[in-house]
Parts: sequence; C-alpha cells; structure tokens
Amino acid sequence: MTYKAEQDRYDKMTYNRSGRSGLRLPAISLGLWHNFGGINVLENQRAMARRAFDLGITHFDLANNYGPPPGSAEENFGTLLKQDLAPYRDELIISTKAGYYMWPGPYGEWGSKKNLVASLNQSLKRMGLDYVDIFYHHRPDPNTPLEETMSALDLIVRQGKALYVGLSNYSAEQTREASRILKSLGTPCLIHQPKYNMIDRWVENGLLDVLDEEGIGSIAFSPLHAGILTDRYLNGIAADSRAAGPSVFLNENAITEDVIAKVRQLDELADSRGQKLSQMALAWVLRGGRVTSALIGASKVSQIEDAVGALAVPDFTGEELALIDAIIKG
Repeated sequence: MTYKAEQDRYDKMTYNRSGRSGLRLPAISLGLWHNFGGINVLENQRAMARRAFDLGITHFDLANNYGPPPGSAEENFGTLLKQDLAPYRDELIISTKAGYYMWPGPYGEWGSKKNLVASLNQSLKRMGLDYVDIFYHHRPDPNTPLEETMSALDLIVRQGKALYVGLSNYSAEQTREASRILKSLGTPCLIHQPKYNMIDRWVENGLLDVLDEEGIGSIAFSPLHAGILTDRYLNGIAADSRAAGPSVFLNENAITEDVIAKVRQLDELADSRGQKLSQMALAWVLRGGRVTSALIGASKVSQIEDAVGALAVPDFTGEELALIDAIIKG
C-alpha cells in the first residue's frame, strides 16, 4: 500500500529553533541506531519511520557505522526513503556522521579530511541521496589539527553534500574553538549532539553555556540513559533486557540496587505528573529551552508514540525539579 502521510502531522509536534540558525527541529527526533540495522526486521523499521513522520518527527538521525552491521542502517533508511518517504524529502531533516571506526586502514575513522569526505560519499550512496541536511563530526580527534577537521566540514557544505554541519561528543573548550574556526570559514556550526539525561549531566559543566554563547543548538542523545530511565528496570533486570544482554553500552553492573531505588522514586513522581517515567525523562531534558531536541531510539511504534506524548504535560514546577535533583544526588 502506498504511504500517504497524515495531513495533521505538524499539529502534533513542537518545533524549536536550533541556536541562532533559521532551522527548526522537532522536539523529539528519531535515532536509527541498533533497531534499524541489517539484523532487524525491515517492516518494523518501516512502521516506526512512518509513524514517526505522521507524528511530526521530521528529523531522522544516522551515522556511517549504525547497524549492526555498520552501514546497514543507512542502507535500510535508503530503502524506506525510496519506497515511502521520497515524496516528502523536502520536509525531512536527515543527518549522518563520521569519526568512529568504519573501515580498515588509516582512513577509516577519526577526523582527517580524507576520512570525512570519503565517509560522507559512502553514506550518500547507501541512502540514495544527493545531500544530507546535517553532517556531524562524531568525536574529536586528538591527532588531527582541528583546522583540518573543520575545513573538511566547510568543504562538504561548499560541495553541496550537506546543508549544515555539527559536532558530537566535543568538550566545551573543543566546541568553542571549533565554532571559532567554522565561523571564520563562513560555515557556522549548527548543532552539537552530546549525551545528556537526568543521571549524566556533564553538559551542564560548561558545554551548554558555550552553546548559548556561540548560538549553537543541541540535540541530546541517550535521554533515557540507555533505558535506565524507563519502567524497564523497576523490578530488577529482566532476562530479555539490554542490561542482561551483550551490549557494550549497558550491562547489569550499571543497574545497582541504589540505581533501581532512585528510578522507583522518579517513577512515582512521573506518575503524579500523569506521565510514564520515560516521558518525564524526555520532558526534563527539554525543560527551559536550552536543548533543541531529544533524540530517542525505539524498537516499536508504541515507544515513539509515548515519546511524543511527553510534550503534552505542563512544564515542571520548581518543587518537582528540586525533587528530581534530590533523588539523583541521593
């Protein structure tokens, strides 16, 4: 059946301006990591992508190595674009990244101009695109001059292969210097993608201030702290959970009794607000307007629907925010 997007899709979403740019991003964006790879079911991916767009999620976030296996998320998204979303290309924000290991040899990772240009060319081919909307350097490279990496991002925009550029996992000072270089080249940094959630708050130690000063937007990845800030672990570690599996990003050692006790208290607060814990965690990341978008992962349609539902509850009170801080600090 030919896909036709819901006509009221833009009435269901909040759109926030990214820094001082002209671009607005949905408050909830969809990351195509882990559940959009070659080992996953394409029809489930199709259902999630369609539902996300029907709910006003216009931003789909990828990277060269997303899968598994690496590259397969971009290939699958290219299939979904061709079969479903191609008529809506001008309504989509598609991002990808390079910087982590992708292919063997000296040019398959980090931040050289060789790696970034070659990687994006591969990504465009996998997705069947002429350009992406945002291209990120995925992590800082300690051995490549920042001037070379930023000049590569500038070159990519001038080649018409990306409309905007961004950074991910850069520290506050690295971001400040990268922004200075990009501005001098005439291609300002649009956005920074850091990890941020109620438990991991490193961005509050200077990065958010730099983004405000430089006029750079932000999109928070892992806003649910790899699933810890959901109802998944309220009763301990389930056999089919990510923490019980082989994931290198979360294991059962991260789910201590102390963590579960805090999650239960947060869950009680969320319930009093008429939300699921996952919804409260997303709303918390977006509070106050300093974060442009919260980047979610999903394995089923209902998780995307829940995430968008986080936008429907009123803002936090001062007492609620203080309680969250007290719970986390223990």
